[in-house]
Amino acid sequence: MAELNDKQARFVDEYLVDLNATQAAIRAGYSAKTAKQQGQRLLTHVDVQEAIVGRKTQRSVKTGIDAQWVLMRLAGDAEADLADLYDDAGALKPISEWPATFRKGLVSGVEVEELFEGQGENRKHIGRVRKIRLADRLKVIELIGKHVDVQAFKERIDHGLSDDLAAAIMAGNARVAGG
Repeated sequence: MAELNDKQARFVDEYLVDLNATQAAIRAGYSAKTAKQQGQRLLTHVDVQEAIVGRKTQRSVKTGIDAQWVLMRLAGDAEADLADLYDDAGALKPISEWPATFRKGLVSGVEVEELFEGQGENRKHIGRVRKIRLADRLKVIELIGKHVDVQAFKERIDHGLSDDLAAAIMAGNARVAGG
């Protein structure tokens, strides 16, 4: 692997912040006017690609977050049972009693509204309404499908055609459509 120049190395550092090639190029010192093109060009540069992969691998080792961890987390979220949030009487359990998957991100918000009747000193607490907002479980399942490469959610399938063969097919399609 060849050595990266200072701007390329800075691009790698900046790209790993948010995985946005255009913004990384700007922060690395490339012109804002050409940053999109520069970012895309840099992502195709073999040495830059190797540096990015190497740094991602280092981060994965350091954090212990790898493909298996991601897949296990997604699977746990997809299989989580809402019934685990409620007691036998149907009341919402305290958050401290929820399974970890709900506490660690599957629940994106909780709203609690206290209900009262009457006014002033005669005001009496009659209950509470709790609303739980969940993370998008369909998105979780989609991410699993993409991660394990089952092709269930792939938007474009690459058949690996050569440019010449692809051009010949397109030309043939155009002749058929015109004739």
